[in-house]
Amino acid sequence: MIYDMRTYVCRPGTIKKHMKLYEDHGWEAQSRHLGYPAIYGAVETGDVNSYVHIWVYEDAADRTAKRAAMATDPDWLNYLKLSAEAGNLVSQSNTILTPAAFFDPSKR
Repeated sequence: MIYDMRTYVCRPGTIKKHMKLYEDHGWEAQSRHLGYPAIYGAVETGDVNSYVHIWVYEDAADRTAKRAAMATDPDWLNYLKLSAEAGNLVSQSNTILTPAAFFDPSKR
């Protein structure tokens, strides 16, 4: 199992608008392909202009296949277009995590 943690930073004052844009145009398409994330939330302390989401995959091949399918979805492509036009995002960082040997995610 791998976790894909993605952190996005928005221009100050635009995070609520950006999250609404995603809710209205991106959430359904993305979750249709990637499943339900482990978390999708706004940062409460630190850089409050950012949000994080963590997607769970069986392995790297599962991640690649799901993201490739999403990349051809017209609904997802429309969201990306709308997001780019809105210009709310400043940066993005992605981190792939693997669980420690003693960690059992089913016990959450």
